[in-house]
Amino acid sequence: MTDAATKRDDTALEDILADADTGGRVPTGGFDRAALWYLPLAWAIYQLWIASPLPFIVGFGVWNDTQTRAIHLGFAVLLAFLAFPGLKSSPRTHIPKLAWIVAIVAAIAASYLWWDYRGVAQRTGNPSTTDVVMAGVGIVLLLEAARRSLGFPLMGVALFFLGYVFFGSWSGLPEVVQWKGASFNKAMSHMWLTTEGVFGVALGVSSGFVFLFVLFGSLLNQAGAGNYFLKLAFAALGHLRGGPAKAAVIASAATGLISGSSIANVVTTGTFTIPLMKKVGFPATKAGAVEVSSSINGVLTPPVMGAVAFLMTEYVGISYVEVVKTAIVPAAISYVALVYIVHLEALKMGMTGTSRMNPIKFMLGAIFIIAISIVIAGGTLFLTGVIVDALGSAFGGASLYVILAIMLAAYVAAVRFAAQGPDLDMSLESMQHLPPTKEIFKTGIHYLMPILLLMYLLMIERKSPGLSAFWSTIFMLFILLTQNPLKAYFRGQSDVAAKIKDGVSDIAEGMIAGARNMIGLAAAMGVAGIIVGAVTLTGIGQVMAEFVEFLSGGNLLAMLFFVAVISIILGMGLPTTANYIVVSSLMAGVVVELGAQNGLIVPLVAVHMFVFYFGIMADVTPPVGLASFAAAAISKGDPLKTGFQAFFYSIRTALLPFLFIFNTDLLLIDVGPVQAVFVFIVALIAMLLFAAGTMNYFMVKSRLWESAALLVAAFILFQPGYFLNQFQPEFEQRPGAELFEMAAAADDNASLRVRLSGENLNGDMVDARYLLPLGAAGPDGQTRLLDGAGIEFRDEDGTLFVDNLNFGGPSEQLGIDFDWEVMELDVEADRMPKELFYIPALAILLLVWMLQMRRKREQDQEEALA
Repeated sequence: MTDAATKRDDTALEDILADADTGGRVPTGGFDRAALWYLPLAWAIYQLWIASPLPFIVGFGVWNDTQTRAIHLGFAVLLAFLAFPGLKSSPRTHIPKLAWIVAIVAAIAASYLWWDYRGVAQRTGNPSTTDVVMAGVGIVLLLEAARRSLGFPLMGVALFFLGYVFFGSWSGLPEVVQWKGASFNKAMSHMWLTTEGVFGVALGVSSGFVFLFVLFGSLLNQAGAGNYFLKLAFAALGHLRGGPAKAAVIASAATGLISGSSIANVVTTGTFTIPLMKKVGFPATKAGAVEVSSSINGVLTPPVMGAVAFLMTEYVGISYVEVVKTAIVPAAISYVALVYIVHLEALKMGMTGTSRMNPIKFMLGAIFIIAISIVIAGGTLFLTGVIVDALGSAFGGASLYVILAIMLAAYVAAVRFAAQGPDLDMSLESMQHLPPTKEIFKTGIHYLMPILLLMYLLMIERKSPGLSAFWSTIFMLFILLTQNPLKAYFRGQSDVAAKIKDGVSDIAEGMIAGARNMIGLAAAMGVAGIIVGAVTLTGIGQVMAEFVEFLSGGNLLAMLFFVAVISIILGMGLPTTANYIVVSSLMAGVVVELGAQNGLIVPLVAVHMFVFYFGIMADVTPPVGLASFAAAAISKGDPLKTGFQAFFYSIRTALLPFLFIFNTDLLLIDVGPVQAVFVFIVALIAMLLFAAGTMNYFMVKSRLWESAALLVAAFILFQPGYFLNQFQPEFEQRPGAELFEMAAAADDNASLRVRLSGENLNGDMVDARYLLPLGAAGPDGQTRLLDGAGIEFRDEDGTLFVDNLNFGGPSEQLGIDFDWEVMELDVEADRMPKELFYIPALAILLLVWMLQMRRKREQDQEEALA
């Protein structure tokens, strides 16, 4: 390939990334270029300002949440019109005057709740003509900003919901979905002038948390951490069979820590991994598909999870630590399974590596390394917490300065250690001649410090995600400013002052890149608010519930399948965050409600994780999987074939959501530390068997019945309770009259599983099961039910009815209503442990393994004789 062709390909790849993430316009003129440099920088500085304690110290720039959201959206729409061309034919080297005019008008309308907040507040419920005009202009231009930065699909979905808001009373619609409709004033007021629409929870999360995490990741990448993680993965795994592909999986996991975008993940790591995969024998399609699957998994990886982790804390109402805990096992086993899939592909293609490590030893080693890494990370955080507490006791108010001094000393020592070797090169050629893993590891130990600080603040100190990201970002700014001058000093070089200047430049470039990465995401959050506003205004969520219930015939598995399909269809054009907001708003309550009617109590976080996983799958799914197109641009493969191959590799990711709906142990819900380790090991074995079954290869090429047997063994390991339920029921039924007695006798923080029946507000009969939390043991049953579940019952001739509900309490949030009858109680049955079914699963595995090992020995003997 000529240099000109290579340069042309690189330009095309940069265009894909720019069009998807940062904006495709690169002005050459002085004023336009300066605008796209200073405006994103100003946005980043503003976000750091409102996250810091400085506004309260100096008494300037103190705004409420609604105002900060308005300024946040104002920056986003302004930059969307300036950085993203409106059409393919629009100029990319300068910003047209019309774009400037529209951008300024959009920014004025978007920030309206900031600069006229007092007036809008005084006119609540009675908006002026100016209010309505600003709202109308703002919504139209926000939709256009989303179209420019994210494509038409998100705008199309929002227009569909807006159409329903205005024309829902049309007689041509089926009666079941008709509603009275809304006037223009009512709709605009709801969507733009309250926190029910655009300026709701989603934009608040974008402004308060997400921007800072994206900025943190951008600065970490600017400092060289992305290259460091990539080189580390290649040095550790590149010599193995199919090594570049295995390294791609691990590198994408590490990059996922600092990137919330699957497309950016593909471009960052794929530029290096895909050519090297092709070099060792992977076809272009499969090389691209491995990178896409790895990058999609990067979005599943805590702590950022493509910004969904922070949305989930708001929508589910649980702490950030709980969200990370539920996500960690599925993400880990999904990654190990992908490494195994890559290994099986290498075996099928007859690849060899410079290392002859036994594959079983390799997989056991990989599992051991992951487990040890989690233990070391957890132990480090715990030990840090102990040390901080000890310093606080010893030094009192001065402990903060002591801790900062220790952190500074540790950082300087890490940089001095890194300065002993050369800096890592960022060329493709350097990936083929890497130094030993140990040498690479020491060059970037200081990159781990801000990540550990972030985890410490989130997990140990339990600080808010916004505050944790703020202090971690400040640490990253310090690293960018000082790492190169310190290295120059320790190496005895004389250009320390020049390195400081380079550090300032790196800070600016990192902040600008972070802000430009947020343009589309902030616009998506705003448009998602329009959709959520339409749902709350029209009540279409209840209609969707009835529609899905009708389609599924009340069958929970069929309903989950429909929800998965809806998630994937919507996700084909929506970013992960917007898709999550829309589908969870529409469908999460449906799954919980229909599950309860089927006797399955599904925790809300499990439903939200289900929606999240299938939203991510859309980034892979043809015909519009943007991550697949980016990978194909690097591999020179067919984008559609790459997408289908990546979807096949990602089937294991699609399996997980169905499993943790029915087996919440995978999400570590109500699971202790010892049981968590057991759950992880069993789930990992099951996932590896599932991968082997779908790849049709285990020790050798599998026969059809062997693949089927491996899939059956995987299912038994994943869901042993399914088979036990066929022989022994999970619960025994007790009379409803025993409710108070059982509540009084229950353990601390236990829950009662109660079947209730009655009429809801819509006049429909409901017969479902609910978990009522009880809180601490000690008081009588009635008191525990009132304190824990916020519910009171009355006794009418031995039959209990719901008599009172605490507003906003657990029972009211579950949808329980007044005068519902307690039909019966479910008590866990005394039966054999479900883990006994692991025995037949392992027996099936042993049989297949023995048969395949015999064939493998025969094949090895034939090859030796040949």
